[in-house]
Amino acid sequence: MSIKFAILGILSSKPLTGYDLKKIIQESPFMYWSGNNNQIYKSLVELLDEGLVTNEVRHQESSPSKKIYTITKEGLAELKEWVISSPEPPECKKPFLIQLAWADQLQPDELNTLLSGYENQIRMQILLQKEQQRRGTFSPARTSREVYLWDMIQENVISSYENELTWLEKIRKVIDSDCKEKTNGMNYRVIEKNEKKYIECFSAETPIQWEQDVLNLIAACGENNTNLLLIHSEAVAEDLFKLKTGIAGMILQKLVNYHVKTAVVLQEELKITGKFKELLAESKKGNDFRVFNNTAEAENWLIN
Repeated sequence: MSIKFAILGILSSKPLTGYDLKKIIQESPFMYWSGNNNQIYKSLVELLDEGLVTNEVRHQESSPSKKIYTITKEGLAELKEWVISSPEPPECKKPFLIQLAWADQLQPDELNTLLSGYENQIRMQILLQKEQQRRGTFSPARTSREVYLWDMIQENVISSYENELTWLEKIRKVIDSDCKEKTNGMNYRVIEKNEKKYIECFSAETPIQWEQDVLNLIAACGENNTNLLLIHSEAVAEDLFKLKTGIAGMILQKLVNYHVKTAVVLQEELKITGKFKELLAESKKGNDFRVFNNTAEAENWLIN
C-alpha cells in the first residue's frame, strides 16, 4: 500500500500542512510509515502533479507562512476507489520471529532473556497504545459510525499486542516444561511458617553443580511466589564446596541477581577447608546468603 492513500484519507477530513500530516502519521498506531519529511513531501508533490490535491500558501504576520494541502474531487474519487478495492493480505514483519527461528542454539537462561526482552517491549507497546487511546489520537469523527470504526482499529492494535503476550506465555509453558524434564530431578517442597513461604531443596538425583540447576530452583521460587530458598548440602555436588572452579561464584551471583535469599545447611561430616571456609566466614556478614549447621537455625534466619 502506498502512503499516498493514507495522506488522501487524512486530507479528506480537513486541509492540513505537511507538518500536520507528518505528526498524524508518526503518532498513528496503524499507519506504519516512518512519516519522515522526504517521504511525506515527495508523495505530496506526486499528488499535486496528479491533480489529487491542491495547495495554497497562507501568510501569517508573526509566524512563518504555511502551505495548506486540500484534497480535490478527483482525490476523493481516487480514495474511494482504493477503499472499495480488494484488501491486501496482512503482512507479517516481525524481526523477533527470525531471531526465535534460530534460538535453539541458546542456553535456557539466554532464551529466557530473549523472551523476556521481547515480552517487555510488547508490554510497553500496550501501555503506550492505551495511553494514546486515553489522550485521544487523530480521528476524523465525522459520524458515529466513523467514531466506532476508529475505536475498533485502536482495539485491533491493542488486542494484537495482547495476543502476542498470550503466544509468549504458551511458548514459556512448553519451554519451561521441557526444561524441567531435562533437569536433575531435584526434590523440593514448599514450607509455610509464620506467614512466610520458602522452598526447601533436600536432595537431587544429580547433585546441583551447574548454573542451570540453580536457575531451576529460582524458577521454582517464582512459581510459588517466594524469594526464600533453603538448600541442604546433600543436594549439592561436593566439588562446589571445594571452589576449584568459578561455577560456585556464578551460582551465588545468580541467587543475588534474582534477589533470592538463600540458606545452605551443611552435613556434619562434610569437611570444610580452604577458600570455602573463608566464604563461610564472609557469609555471616551478609543478608542474601548464609551457611548453617542445622535446619532450625537456617529456617529462623530465612523467615525472620
